Amino acid sequence: MEPAVQPRDKRGQRTGFTTGACSAAAAKAATHCLKTQSPLESIEIRLPNRALATFALKRCEIHADRVICSVIKDAGDDPDCTHGAELTAEVHFKPDSGIELRGGPGVATVTKAGLGLAIGVPAINPVPRMNITEMVQEELADSGHSGAVVTISVPGGEEMAKQTTNARLGLIGGISILGTTGIVRPYSTAAFRTSVLLEIDVAVQCNLHEVVLTTGGKSEQYAMNLHPNMREESFIQVGDFIGVALKHSARRHMDKAIIVGMMGKLSKMADGHMMTHVAGSEVNLEFLATLAAEIGADAALQEKIRHANTAREVLEICSAAGLTGITTLICKKVVENGSAHAGGQLPIQVYLVDFNGKLLGQYPPTDTSEVHP
Repeated sequence: MEPAVQPRDKRGQRTGFTTGACSAAAAKAATHCLKTQSPLESIEIRLPNRALATFALKRCEIHADRVICSVIKDAGDDPDCTHGAELTAEVHFKPDSGIELRGGPGVATVTKAGLGLAIGVPAINPVPRMNITEMVQEELADSGHSGAVVTISVPGGEEMAKQTTNARLGLIGGISILGTTGIVRPYSTAAFRTSVLLEIDVAVQCNLHEVVLTTGGKSEQYAMNLHPNMREESFIQVGDFIGVALKHSARRHMDKAIIVGMMGKLSKMADGHMMTHVAGSEVNLEFLATLAAEIGADAALQEKIRHANTAREVLEICSAAGLTGITTLICKKVVENGSAHAGGQLPIQVYLVDFNGKLLGQYPPTDTSEVHP
């Protein structure tokens, strides 16, 4: 039976699955069918957040030396251009060990630096890469084979990519395979905004006086590592609604709001954007070049920053030049803008972490014994 994708409610909060999770499911199914030479209608996988999920298969084509399986992405109520996309995995065994991951039609190729992936590789982000590899290895364990080639494709992916900023970022030929938890939450909906307000109210009801605001699951986990003694109710994923969260925290007379984030989102906040969705704001490279100048960047380095691909690449450029102070300066600007947005009634602390959770900058400075990177 062909899987059905539920219609989206733009005001709703039904979660969905990422392109990474769908790709991992298709790859696991294809590997299983290749070793058994028998078809499947669905497959269960473990998501990056370690939860189990079952995916119905749209395609299951078995050949003697390869299998093609696919999953239709259900993005839940998130207004995502990849909702309904077909994530396809073709798998064949190889004589040597290891998983070789390739990008097929509809998957972008990386052509610029600053994205955390090598130039020339398919745009399959690190967490989905690990998830796909893990799921395929599970099936290889009792197959008599130790290696496989997995090719991920997305029919129509090149057209979908025209609705994104992929081309500007140097992601050419299709969409990116993304997802840090495997779950898509409707960050851009009114329902999510409402949930942010409710979670702050819950913290108040729990008699908590500080909240930790993060933009997603990954930054929340890093925030929990930084503040291991704080209760779970203190941690609130605000998505793009940082401004909404700060104002509501001030209205609820919180003693402090702690913001934990990575270079891209914090750069936008430092530039005064309290709504950080990509459609409403982009990283201002001119602004970042100005910040770098404040801490000693010469004209040549400023120009290099102006031509960077992403905020992450700006961080790499500054780190290579020894201008590590830019992270603290960004945190300071976030504090200034956030405080003004909240009416000057809310003390704010900001931490900037890298993509592995390492603490790179903070403002105001704190006693390092209070923080556990």
